[in-house]
Parts: sequence; C-alpha cells; structure tokens
Amino acid sequence: MPDTHVTVTDHPGAVPGGAVASAADTTAVLAALREILPALRDRAAKTEQARRIPVESIDELTETGVLRLLQPRRHGGYEAHPTEFYTAVTELAAACGSTGWVAAVLGISPWNLALFDTAAQDEVWGGDQNARLCSSYALTGTATPVEGGYRLSGRWGFASGCDHAQWVLLGARVMDGDTAAGSCTFLVPAADYTVLDVWQAVGLRGTGSNDLVVEDVFVPDHRVLDSGSVGKCETPGNAVNDGPLYRIPFGCVHTSAITAAIIGMARGGYHAHLDQQRDRIRVALPGDATKDSGFTGSAFRGDPATLTRIAEASAELDAAWVLLTHNIGRLYDLAATGAPITPPERLRLRRDQVRGTERAVYAVDRLFENSGGRALRPDSVIQRCWRDAHAGRAHAANDPERVYRMFGSAELAAAQPVPQTARRDSGRSESAPDGAGQESVMVAPVPGVTRTNPATTEAIPGAKAVSAADAASGAEARRS
Repeated sequence: MPDTHVTVTDHPGAVPGGAVASAADTTAVLAALREILPALRDRAAKTEQARRIPVESIDELTETGVLRLLQPRRHGGYEAHPTEFYTAVTELAAACGSTGWVAAVLGISPWNLALFDTAAQDEVWGGDQNARLCSSYALTGTATPVEGGYRLSGRWGFASGCDHAQWVLLGARVMDGDTAAGSCTFLVPAADYTVLDVWQAVGLRGTGSNDLVVEDVFVPDHRVLDSGSVGKCETPGNAVNDGPLYRIPFGCVHTSAITAAIIGMARGGYHAHLDQQRDRIRVALPGDATKDSGFTGSAFRGDPATLTRIAEASAELDAAWVLLTHNIGRLYDLAATGAPITPPERLRLRRDQVRGTERAVYAVDRLFENSGGRALRPDSVIQRCWRDAHAGRAHAANDPERVYRMFGSAELAAAQPVPQTARRDSGRSESAPDGAGQESVMVAPVPGVTRTNPATTEAIPGAKAVSAADAASGAEARRS
C-alpha cells in the first residue's frame, strides 16, 4: 500500500522550538529508511508468521543507519536529536508494527550503552560499530558481588529482537546476602545467555520477544551500570559522551520511543482505513435499500459518522505526536544549555507520553470499529495495526493511572502552606472543614502513591524514594 497521504498527521521536519534537527547525515538516514518502507510493508504478514523480524529486514535496517541514530559519534553513530529517531520509529511502525517496535528497542540500546564505562563501549563497538543490543530491564534476576564484578543469574522476558542481537542489557537486583541492596543494568554477550523460544502473542507477533536465561555468569565491573547514577544523569559514560543527548533522563528517552512506535502503528491503521473507505459501499439491507441507488447501498465517503471518526482520529494522532516531540525537544534544549531537567519537567513528559499512547489506541479503536466485517480478515492491514497498538499499550511504560496520580500528587505537593485562621472555640482551622482539628493544613501526599520521577531514582521533593522497579518503568521490561 503506497503511503501517498500528505496530511498534518505526517511528521514535521523540524524540532519544536524552531531548531532544524536534520543534519545532512540524519537526513540521509531517513531518506534511506523511506526507501525500504514498501518492502517492510509487504513483508509484514511474513514477519508475523515467523514470530521474529526476518534477517533481510534487519539487514536493511542496519544498512540505513537507523539503529545508530542515538549512538555516539565517537563510535560511528549519528548522535542525532531524539525526535529524528522517533520519526524513524514512527514511520517504520506505520509500515510494520513489529519492525517498528524492534527498531525502537534495538535503536534505544546504543543510547543506554553510551552511559556505561568507556571500556564497555569499546568492547561492544571496538570491533563492530553495527553491533546490536537487545534489552530486558525488569529486575527478575539477581547479582552477587564478587572480586572484580558480579555473578549474575535469572530469567528475563520480552527481549524484543533478541534473535538478532550480539549483546543484551539486563536489569537485576544486587544482593547482600538474602537482601536486595540495590539494582543495576548488566551488559552481557550473547554467548553468556540462552534464548528460549516462547513468544506467542495476539499482537506484535513478529517481534521475537523471547525469554533469556543467564546461569551464574561473571559480569566484570566495567559492564555494570548503577541505577542511581542513571537517575541522576551522572554516569561513567557521561565523562566522554557529554552531549545533550546523553544528559536526558533514561525514562524520558525510552518511554517516548515506546509511544512513538504505538503512534506509528495507529497511523498505519489510519492510512489503511482511508484507503478502504474511499471506495467502500455500505451493503444494502432490506430496510436501507432505495431505488435511487439501484438497491446497492451508499458510499462511506459521504457518511457523516465515517468522516467524523476520521477527523477525530487524525486530531488525536496529531496531538500525541506534537506533545511527544515538544516535550523531548524541551528537555534536549535544557540539556544543551546545561540547565537542570527538573522533576516537574520529567513528570510532564511522562504525563503526555502515556496520554499519547492512550490517544493513539483510541484513534485506531474508533477507525477499526467503523471498518466493517472485512477488517476482521487475517490479510486486513487495519486489524494488524489495531492488534499491534493494543499489544504495545500493554508495555510497562504505559501505565496512565499511575503516572497521572504521580503528576497530580506532585502538583499538589508543590502548593504553598494555606494561611490559617484558627477557630479556638471548636479546635478547627478555617481550611480544615473535615474537622481534623489541625493547627495548620498543607496539601498532604496521596496515601499509597509514590511521588517520584517515574523513570529515575531521583525523588520529587517531599516524596518517598522511587523503587528500583520504578527506575526501569520505561524500559523494555514487560508488557503485563
């Protein structure tokens, strides 16, 4: 299906704030990527059937350079603006949801590796600048400190693209006896883990998101990254990779990539729906048939409900994309000037990121509902896009209720104390109508809600510390 649609829903060519993001090299990457989109689109059904990305697709992606967009220049990457990478991911996902998803995961890993000790970067990229890394950041493994490093064991799920990776980034708890004392990300070569072929799913079927098993493997210190340093944006890699790209919080960069892929899947469904509706005729039922139409029914291109849903879906996808790129552009600009990226900035991005996912899923839902019975067939593009978007929504990065509560709680916690006028006759303050009897009232934390940056270990002032699991909330961890 040729993508000839030119609407406001398509990608802008500049980063929010007016700065043109495309240097000549990244422009060439995106141009090369667009050359292979028709082949990826045609290969989408084969990708689902194989339950993994075909080798030819991975080779084509590698040749375009898209997987090196966020890789440091010192190691043959482009060190591009994040919006350039999200643009690539979104366009890929519109052509094939599984391919776009794997590109997002494999393409974000070089950014993460750039935060490691230089020895780890040299070990991976010294011999092959196109080396691929998959990831699974859920803390389902354990690591025991030993001389010179750690002994790592565990089983990790949802390692998308692992069949094509030479390395993996794994999250694990660091043990002090029987107690978890912290958490780290461990860089492990393919020779040290086993891939279990378990991926069977209703959506994103072609991602090959299999399980990985590590059994008592030694990981040297230089291949270990402490979660606390990531949360503070003060990692060993920042000493050499000091550009603004690597001073943006992990949870902001990674979660946005996940949403970019889902927006792309919904866009793919949007374009498929437009192509279908242009020539679709409503089949006449006994009560609907008229002589004027020759008892054949009416065209959907004139149906008010159809036109309304198209407009709604387009608006939702535009809003999701504009907020996503605006927020990451804002953080990039702050990092470029050396200004701090505050917890409110991070939470605002996460608020709009999860909302962007909701918008994309809502948009493709509205279109799929109006696509008729033929959309249920296995060869229907929109049903695949619909399934893929819902599968992506299940990722741990997309937890709107949790993120919204954190944002709202942080907003209230930032409120100033409310002046009190004590009512001594009743022991109540004027601002405490609930009869609490307190002398002064401040906005209190919401019970049971941890108010932190959802993707780092840096707590919002006045809030409980974020857990290690929360530190990996934006990672390729799990979808349940």
